[in-house]
Amino acid sequence: MADFWQMVEFSHILMTRHIQSGATVIDATAGNGHDSLLLANLVGDGGRVYAFDIQEKALSNTEKLLAEHKVLHRVELIKDGHQNLNQYIKKEIDGMIFNLGYLPGGDKEVITNKESTIEALEKGLGLLKKDGIITLVVYTGHPGGKEELSAILEYVASLDPHIYNVLNYRFVNQQTAPQILAIIRRH
Repeated sequence: MADFWQMVEFSHILMTRHIQSGATVIDATAGNGHDSLLLANLVGDGGRVYAFDIQEKALSNTEKLLAEHKVLHRVELIKDGHQNLNQYIKKEIDGMIFNLGYLPGGDKEVITNKESTIEALEKGLGLLKKDGIITLVVYTGHPGGKEELSAILEYVASLDPHIYNVLNYRFVNQQTAPQILAIIRRH
């Protein structure tokens, strides 16, 4: 479990360095609401967070956490797959965060998959402002996790290096530990 928190903390550090008050951001996988809470605090009252999840339990958990911290009004909770983000968001975004795998404490059969993740990533990149950031925390310890990571790595390796910087942060001595990918738009 320590690996999980180290990766999530690093992802949050990256977001904190890039997301300012007034920003528009996407939490592609609302989960239990921790990423949405961070983003809601970063964007302030002048910003907006769009949080996606296909599971009612995830959205309920996120809503409860945001309400407890009095930032729910900064977040639009959307019960839909992240691959459909273009149906809800038409303007440029400052950032996007993914936490891929399954809902902690939820149904482990409901997982993210490479097809919808790549589609969401493509659409997010299409909306990303200059100096914007997308982070992905990718878990591989469940069925389909390694395939999802492999597909994402192949996709991000093909991004134009004159436009994007792509970072891969991982534990080299732990085969099933999550990895972080960060994509920063330069131009």
